[in-house]
Amino acid sequence: MLRLMTWNIRTGGRDRGGPDRLDRVIEVVDGQAPDVLALQELRGFDRDGLMATVAGRVGMTPHLARSCFGQPVAVLVRPPYRVIDAGTLRRPLHHAAARVVVATSAGPLTVLGTHLYPYSGGRRRMEVDWLAAALRRAEGPLTLIAGDLNSLDPTVDHTARLAGMPSRYRRRHLRRSGGAVDTRAIARLLAAGLVDLWPSRNVDAAEADGLTVPTHLGGAEFAGMRLDYLLASPVLAQRVDACRVVRGGGADAASDHYPLVADLDLTAG
Repeated sequence: MLRLMTWNIRTGGRDRGGPDRLDRVIEVVDGQAPDVLALQELRGFDRDGLMATVAGRVGMTPHLARSCFGQPVAVLVRPPYRVIDAGTLRRPLHHAAARVVVATSAGPLTVLGTHLYPYSGGRRRMEVDWLAAALRRAEGPLTLIAGDLNSLDPTVDHTARLAGMPSRYRRRHLRRSGGAVDTRAIARLLAAGLVDLWPSRNVDAAEADGLTVPTHLGGAEFAGMRLDYLLASPVLAQRVDACRVVRGGGADAASDHYPLVADLDLTAG
């Protein structure tokens, strides 16, 4: 079984003028023991060896993608899984996208770990088109997009939830023409054939909504939303055993996002 996990750890696990949350972040990662981990908002991880230090503490090998305008992202892989290719998506994403190809007994697994633009649905739509094009170039049918996509699920009515948000945050999720709820980013990825793993493989009957924000740490911009996704090719989705949001314990205050985890059976055959 291979465990995938994606998590936005909020400004590198450290708040300006506030607490250092990195020990809590590492505690949660250790508790889940993912084999492939996509991390977002890695402020400062591209300096002073911080990425290597954190990766060493969780026993994983990091592949960092520096950001043009925002914060770095990374995909980390736990031995004995072997990385056969890695790089950065060379498009001007606001944050970044790291591409890692992992050898498995079922064939190469291509993972794009990313963090989409928070402020404009039109910009997010452009960024997901770049991601979809990168997946089309992947070797083999096992592909995945993991990360904070800052985007709403097109299969859910978000009207009432958005109505309770402060207007400056609500605007991030509305179309500029007409003010309709903007779900185009996820809709385009689903139209490209990807499978949203949480609704398709959620096994927790108590987890009716899959919300990944906010945690107990808070977040004024959130009104209870599902912004973090694992989106898999159909062949990969068939191998997913379960997908769940990690709540409770250290996850309640390590970030303003909860981690999202999926377990995959990638044995040959």
